[in-house]
Amino acid sequence: MLSYNQALDFIHGLNRFGTKLGLQNITQLLELLGNPQKNMKVIHVAGTNGKGSTCAMIDSVLRAAGYKVGLYTSPYLEVFNERMRVNGENISDDDLARLTDKVRKKVIYMRENNLGSPTEFEVVTAIGFLYFEEQAVDFLVLEVGMGGRLDATNIVTPLVSVITPISLDHQQYLGSTIRDIAREKCGIIKPGVPVVTGPQEDEAMAVIEETCRALKCPLTKVINKKADSAPDTVSYEPKAGGVEGMTFDLFTPNAEYPDLQIGLIGRHQFDNAATAVCAVELLISQGEITKEAIYSGLKKVKWPGRLEVIREKPTVLIDGAHNIAGVKTLKAALEEYFKDQNKILVIGILEDKDYKEMLKELLPLADTVICTAPDNPRALSAARLSETALSILRDSQIKLYAKEKIEDAVKLAYSLAADEDMIVFAGSLYMIGHVRTLLTKQ
Repeated sequence: MLSYNQALDFIHGLNRFGTKLGLQNITQLLELLGNPQKNMKVIHVAGTNGKGSTCAMIDSVLRAAGYKVGLYTSPYLEVFNERMRVNGENISDDDLARLTDKVRKKVIYMRENNLGSPTEFEVVTAIGFLYFEEQAVDFLVLEVGMGGRLDATNIVTPLVSVITPISLDHQQYLGSTIRDIAREKCGIIKPGVPVVTGPQEDEAMAVIEETCRALKCPLTKVINKKADSAPDTVSYEPKAGGVEGMTFDLFTPNAEYPDLQIGLIGRHQFDNAATAVCAVELLISQGEITKEAIYSGLKKVKWPGRLEVIREKPTVLIDGAHNIAGVKTLKAALEEYFKDQNKILVIGILEDKDYKEMLKELLPLADTVICTAPDNPRALSAARLSETALSILRDSQIKLYAKEKIEDAVKLAYSLAADEDMIVFAGSLYMIGHVRTLLTKQ
């Protein structure tokens, strides 16, 4: 049998096959494995931003209701095992190695018989389904990897389909417009299966509505203002917010929830929480889920690496703002919660992102900028990122540095920061995870 490290080497070695959207390989692989995904109670979550937070909230509420819950997300932040969790616990090294070995044998069989060559994400998804079947989870919260229609997770018929806010990202795979991308995300919608959507741009909402009408799916929409007489909407009113979390009143077609608390920060989390609660309400026919579970689950939810304050004196915040929409969310949070602090921004971005526009949003908020490179083959070098930053800053008084190694960028940031200052680590999750590991081990 493979060791844990051999299992990871095999999985990551599949990178050379790249990203191939389509369901042929995953369908064949899962059939060879006995179709472990069949008969699972799945909540399927697609979207551009907020997928992970929304999944974490649904998971937390269902666990608070007493259910055994599987959670499948990507990418991981610090350790690969985070991608498959049951009741908040990562898959063990031994289980991951054992199940990877099982899947590897089927991959070899497929190659030898010209049945296809599964990609890394397809193999990881297959391992996840095997694990959740073995664990006999009551519910599986399943996050889409990319897009939806041709994503390897789109092999299930869920109890509810969830679509979080859609924006431009992965255009080389999903299309160049919001409408194109929305069509791909809507690929997870199945005939007759209820759909919940977070707030959307008009173009995206039009596609979602068209798809739901065509497939005769009940659609519930989250809007960010109180609705007086709309039976298909979920709305909320913010009440309080700070770095410790936020409070809001929520109004769904079925109930009212005054003074709900979320243990996460950022106003976008109101949208995610409202979406999560609505999705959970649609599961009540599958078992008992009380209001108390909803209150408790939202209050306890944690989602590391997203607007996460991990240190004080100086304040250290890490955020995986890896696209324009994510950067705008980070910008809004910094302006709302940390307006008066001197800020040192440490940023690392992947080369295939719209890094120039991301820098334009974030640079004016900083007093010092340190460019670095994520730990990923697709990373933009610190030198190139700093060149772009310099072209934007021009005659600005903002200090600019470049450190290719993340460890060096972290050391420099701390050397420049006073206790009352703030260090913001932002950009690719591959960088954020590295930073989080470095700082939590110190």
